[in-house]
Formats: sequence, structure tokens, C-alpha cells
Amino acid sequence: MRIAVLSDIHGNIIALDAVLADIAMRGIDRIVNLGDILSGPLFPCETADRLMALDLPTIRGNHERQLLTRTPEEMGLSDRHADSVLQPRHRDWIAGLPEQLWLADDLLMVHGSPNGDLVYFLETIEGDGVRPATTGEVEARAGGVAPPLILCGHTHVPRVHHRAGGGLIVNPGSVGLPAYDDDHPVPHKVETGSPHACYAIVEKGASGWTAEIVELDYDWESAARVADARGRADWARALRTGTV
Repeated sequence: MRIAVLSDIHGNIIALDAVLADIAMRGIDRIVNLGDILSGPLFPCETADRLMALDLPTIRGNHERQLLTRTPEEMGLSDRHADSVLQPRHRDWIAGLPEQLWLADDLLMVHGSPNGDLVYFLETIEGDGVRPATTGEVEARAGGVAPPLILCGHTHVPRVHHRAGGGLIVNPGSVGLPAYDDDHPVPHKVETGSPHACYAIVEKGASGWTAEIVELDYDWESAARVADARGRADWARALRTGTV
């Protein structure tokens, strides 16, 4: 069983289509989506329509939750743009997405961590950036949840973590946004330093689960020009450079 893992697409259908084409060439058995799907200045509606047609196992991220629960005045710029263009069919779709999903007895899908969609699972904020989380920090955030494989997103940082007691936690990185800044719980930035689209392939064999991170070239300049045209120079820089 080989599964392609997508996360944090953020309305970047240009990157998504490149990833889907790569997946198709690899003969993957299944694709899953870990949330933060639409928010951003790019193509929320087009991205939603593409994914709704594919009907993938999908969970909501914090941005889907925010789109459903906040007023436009309470939203940041990325959520506000998505909120202004999404149609009722898109809202119905994200409203039906679960917060977490057991894809099988040995595979749990979460957005942040088992403890919440805003929790950084495999990274820890330090200074104005992030560092890899320690084993102790990861286990504390897991809250005793210990299936052989946990898939998580949210931080946009691709990482494969081997648990001390066995098992993997895999963050596939971001399909559509390789860097961002945030003020929760304190101001910080997350940068991959690369403009590539990222996803992961996990595979179950006789000895358990293994994982591979895939980084792809795509036309990030076209995506960045759209961000520039919509007044989001911060997004344009992140898309072109993987930095903020």
C-alpha cells in the first residue's frame, strides 16, 4: 500500500496540479489530504472544485475551522480572501470534513497534532523561528496516541520522525506555500528556504511503514505573480524563495 500525503495546499492549484501529475506517474494506491486547503490570495474556488471531484480522504485544518467560525472582521488576510469568493458548495464541503481521521487501525491523520489543529507537532518555536522538536516534546504533544503511523501538517516543514518506541510521524510539508509568518502563540516565521511543492509518499511493507519526502519543481513564478497582483507581496516572496 503506497499513499501520497498532501497538506497545506492553500489554494495554490498550480502547485497542486504539478503534485497530482507526479503522483499519477508513480502509480500511487491512494491520496490523502491533511487540511489548510484553500486560504490564501491564489485560487480557493478552483482548488476546492478540483479536490471535491477527486473525493480524497480529507481532514480540515485550522484555516477551514476559521473560515467556518469567524466573521470576516476577525479573519486574517488569507482567510478573508477565501471567505470573499467561496461558494455555498465549497462551504458545505469543508463543513463536512472531520478534524481527524483514522484511515486504518494503524494510521491516524491529524492537521496539527492529536491535541489540536494549531499545535506544532514536529517543530518547536524558538526565538523568531522554529527548530526540530525533541523526542520528549513530540511525545508530550502526541498525548499517548501511538499508532504505527501519524500523518500531520500545519507547519509546512517536511519531516519524518522516528518514535523511540517505534512508529513514524510524517509531515509532508506544504504543497502550496513554503514559508509564512505567524503570531500564534508568539510572533515567529517558518521558512523551508525552497520554492518547491512538497508532499510525501508512505508505504506499508512487511516490516512496517516507511516514508519518502518528494520536492517538485512547478511554475511558482506564475503563482507569485498572482499574489503580487492581489497585493500580497509577502506571499509572492514566500512562493519565489521559501523565505519571508
